[in-house]
Amino acid sequence: MEATLSVDGRRLTQLARGGGCACKIPPGELEEAVSGLVGQGGEDVLVGLDDGDDAAAVRVRDDLAVIATADFFTPVVDDARVWGRIAAANALSDIYAMGGVPLVALNLVGWPRELLGPGELREVLAGGLEVAAEAGCPVIGGHSIDDPEPKYGLAVTGTAPADRLLRNDAARPRLPLTLTKPLGVGVLNNRHKQTGEWFEEAVATMSALNADASAAAVAAGVRAATDVTGFGLLGHLHKMARASGVAARIDAAAVPYVDGARASLAEGFVPGGSRRNLDWVRPHLEVGPGIDEDELVLLADAQTSGGLLVVGELPGHPVVGEVYAGPAGRVEVA
Repeated sequence: MEATLSVDGRRLTQLARGGGCACKIPPGELEEAVSGLVGQGGEDVLVGLDDGDDAAAVRVRDDLAVIATADFFTPVVDDARVWGRIAAANALSDIYAMGGVPLVALNLVGWPRELLGPGELREVLAGGLEVAAEAGCPVIGGHSIDDPEPKYGLAVTGTAPADRLLRNDAARPRLPLTLTKPLGVGVLNNRHKQTGEWFEEAVATMSALNADASAAAVAAGVRAATDVTGFGLLGHLHKMARASGVAARIDAAAVPYVDGARASLAEGFVPGGSRRNLDWVRPHLEVGPGIDEDELVLLADAQTSGGLLVVGELPGHPVVGEVYAGPAGRVEVA
């Protein structure tokens, strides 16, 4: 059961316009903003900004790459400690999405000091520390600013074998697509923000690390993967297909969802970020018969601390589609 934090009659999630990864800058706008930053570095920059991968990777030794990432967001639940746990799991996911192991993390904090005190901040930081400890990753510093909206996350550094990185530009035709967490948490987070209702399964999946799925993918020889977060399954799949020069197909009936997501969507609880995701990816979609707008919204739903989308098969996780030779970036939904 959550410990609801209320300030002047407002719950924690109501202190910010957005919540979780749904508060991200829309993908089209973001790509335009960073377009002048691509192409940096020499031969030791293994992964940069060029294809919008999950983190940066630099070779520091013939057999070793250092992975660096940063991720933070506004409150996604009204329990301060649980928010910290989710935000930390989400930031660590970028390291796992590239097949790495996190080594060290730094806190990133924006804090409305006139609304929230140091006690609430301690709860957020404690939640982040708990999840980082599960990952074996010490949190040994960070940076904070006075901010009108509360924000929290981590900057994380990790390592991976330089020749075994999981990348979003390495998808190859005739391979299955595996999804390691259910979708729908964006819809339920939107409902929580508006009503205060608590969804235990959604909280559990957002708080869970992607460590085991990442290790299994590396052990299986997988070369391509990404995590499914603020741009939704369709957005992240489109980016991976585009970067890899392939097309992809999603079997909508095979995609798992968190309990309550479909019902909440039918009742009108849809994050604005999910609608923006669908608008952005729609020109690249080929939609089969029987796939309605609600199904597409769910497939584009802005996830917070989502699972890995792996090009390959992982035992214990559902195969939700396949990669095939076709126009780069096209995504079929059947």
